[in-house]
Amino acid sequence: MKLGAFSVSLSVKDLKVSQNFYENLGFAIFAGSHDSKYLIMKNEDSLIGLFEGMFEGNILTFNPGWDSNAQNLEEFDDVRDIQKELKKHSLKLEREADETTSGPASLVLTDPDGNNILIDQHR
Repeated sequence: MKLGAFSVSLSVKDLKVSQNFYENLGFAIFAGSHDSKYLIMKNEDSLIGLFEGMFEGNILTFNPGWDSNAQNLEEFDDVRDIQKELKKHSLKLEREADETTSGPASLVLTDPDGNNILIDQHR
């Protein structure tokens, strides 16, 4: 399975404090805004999403169809095909993509240790 770009989505208490911390680690703002209550920070191919008040806990995020610069990939595995493969392995999905659609869709599953995994296709 080709899962696409990988990032960690962190639930943060104070977006400005977290931004400053990650800038000191060499990250720079790649997307988002303080008005939107989220920032995507990038250091080379590493991506960290900082989200204030949007969800609890942290999320491992994959974006099928994108590279680490949010550029479209020519070839990628559609989220619905990934979903079918996960079901073949009897993995429980918390939220499923509608397999009768095409284009943007997402699914969520939880690993054995309670970590949420979001597979979020934007195109």
